[in-house]
Amino acid sequence: MDGADNPDSEFRRSYHKTLVRRVLFIIGCAVLCLIVLAYSITLGTYPITMAEVYKVIWNFIINMPNDASDQWVVINLRMPRILGAIVCGFALAVCGTAMQSILKNPLADPYTMGISSGAGFGAAVALILGVELISGGGVVVNAFVFALIPMAVILLMSRVRRATPTMMILCGTSLMYMFNALTQLFMIVADPDDLSNVYSWMVGTLEDITYGNLPIIIAVTVAGSIIVQLMANRLNVMSTGDESARTLGVDVDKERLLLLILVTIVAATVVSFTGVIGFVGLVAPHVARIIVGSDNKYLIPAAGTFGSLLMLLADMASRVLADSNLPVGVITACIGGPVFILLILRSSKEAWR
Repeated sequence: MDGADNPDSEFRRSYHKTLVRRVLFIIGCAVLCLIVLAYSITLGTYPITMAEVYKVIWNFIINMPNDASDQWVVINLRMPRILGAIVCGFALAVCGTAMQSILKNPLADPYTMGISSGAGFGAAVALILGVELISGGGVVVNAFVFALIPMAVILLMSRVRRATPTMMILCGTSLMYMFNALTQLFMIVADPDDLSNVYSWMVGTLEDITYGNLPIIIAVTVAGSIIVQLMANRLNVMSTGDESARTLGVDVDKERLLLLILVTIVAATVVSFTGVIGFVGLVAPHVARIIVGSDNKYLIPAAGTFGSLLMLLADMASRVLADSNLPVGVITACIGGPVFILLILRSSKEAWR
């Protein structure tokens, strides 16, 4: 009797251990975000301690008085950028996770699918040529619309010819190179001021995030992330393979296209305000997958919280390493490139079966 119970008991212990590891990773990333948030706000010419930062934020939440200078620096000057880093990192990581699961490809993310490059081209059209798709919309509207073009092409290809996941990512990669080439062409003929603006936008920055545009980013990120999380079980089924998913009653083609449209809208919204920030949507899902496994119920929030932490650290590094702020996209590329190579060397194929 005891021998018969041992396998079941061992399974329960293993499941409990895995569950604890997953939950601790998510909670740990969230707690580290709060710590890094407070420390990041202390960086700058105006001196303020972490304790004072927490005090100012708490008093502001409960509507208690603060020192006017401290509150202005913490709440008005530095907080929008920090909150933007958290939200944008979370959004890009969730989009990367969903794309990798949908397409069953470890290289899928908003950048390799052409979304970021499309946004960069739209920004270049506005900044260099002065052409706005909507009068008064400026860079943001152009970037958002052009970021949707790669997905529109993939949808059209799916209607004309039944596109496989491999065809989709190859199409996205081709469009990425095309948009990058066109952007570089515009930059060759641009005047120095416009060239500087386009370059700053192409490498990604959080400096333009304000309380005016932050609610839009938060609303789209929260709504998109909730929907992706609710579809986690379907993602798990789809990851077993198209034929297996169809036998379980999942309309694979429809679900894949709907999810791709959703994550494209979320990613396009983020990059239209921040510019091209690479590697977050690529690296964060891989790191989270190593710790929590491939179950999307846990992988999505784990990748999201780690993406927020990664973006916070990159933003902090961009302000520490130079007197004038480095674009955060430069830091994420410098961090993400070596980390991704290390992950490739350490990873196993089983995680993608």
